[in-house]
Amino acid sequence: MSVKIGNIDLGEFPLLLAPMEDVSDPPFRFVCKQSGVDMMYTEFISSEGLIRDAAKSRAKLDIFEYERPIGIQIFGSEIDHMREATEIATLAGPDLMDINYGCPVKQVACKGAGSALLQDIDKMVKMTEAVVKATHLPVTVKTRLGWDDNTKNVEEVAERLQDIGIQALTIHGRTRAQLYKGEADWTLIREIKRNPRIKIPIFGNGDVDSIQKAADWRLEYEIDGIMIGRAAIGYPWIFREIRHFFNTGKTLAGPTIQERVSVCRTHFEKSIAWKGPRVGIFEMRRHYANYFKGLPDFKPYRMLLVKEENIDTIHSILDEVAHKYRNIEPVGEMA
Repeated sequence: MSVKIGNIDLGEFPLLLAPMEDVSDPPFRFVCKQSGVDMMYTEFISSEGLIRDAAKSRAKLDIFEYERPIGIQIFGSEIDHMREATEIATLAGPDLMDINYGCPVKQVACKGAGSALLQDIDKMVKMTEAVVKATHLPVTVKTRLGWDDNTKNVEEVAERLQDIGIQALTIHGRTRAQLYKGEADWTLIREIKRNPRIKIPIFGNGDVDSIQKAADWRLEYEIDGIMIGRAAIGYPWIFREIRHFFNTGKTLAGPTIQERVSVCRTHFEKSIAWKGPRVGIFEMRRHYANYFKGLPDFKPYRMLLVKEENIDTIHSILDEVAHKYRNIEPVGEMA
């Protein structure tokens, strides 16, 4: 059975890339797309920033044809601002609009946006309705189980948001109070899938970091697809590996050191092309450790990469890494 959001056909059991602040930018999305992700989202964008025409917020609207299908995710605390931001974002030409009701960080939640709306479902419903009416695109939502253990209200959220027109719901299996600590609990996600009133696709998110988990949880929790976030950072191959296992029942070999270097280099080059040399070099620094995780004694190379400011020298260091580790299997691979 194909999963559909509006008229967007995502195929059978789609794998989605989560919108991650300072991570899910076009350079990162490029390497994930090459690894076979089925749908992606931009980094979340502040409705206030869009309305004020802030350069950082506007830059996040950049999407490219090869990325499709892609959604723009927005967040905010004011209904009118969310409506206006939806109109602005729609003009950027995404395939869908997504609302963030899940972000737990203080700068967002303490301003009444993101997961804070889980404390005021009536306002969440009104805000969602305003977004749905402000665009011709399908609207989806990403949220959490609830604010804390005493207010796990995502079942009510799912029913009420479906009733006003959202076309898919992604649920992160933690409360806001948990942030990213502890283990994600998907049992409520399964309850929502089993609710006969729920007709829209339900995607699970949180802690999927291996082929085994993806395969087991697909069956155990009966979801329509999986959204992967942190596990894809420095390891975009997770999409390829999960899809291969679903298609064949066989485990694909992990990337060689040559492939790790090649994809890291592509990410680096795209980063410079999109952000300019200074910012591109600086913002790539957070990714090196993840691309080369599991390589023995890699720290000296990582230190060189995060300090270096010359593009050619960074390429030379990557060449050296490829040569030095050419016969070494990284430890702690995907399972």
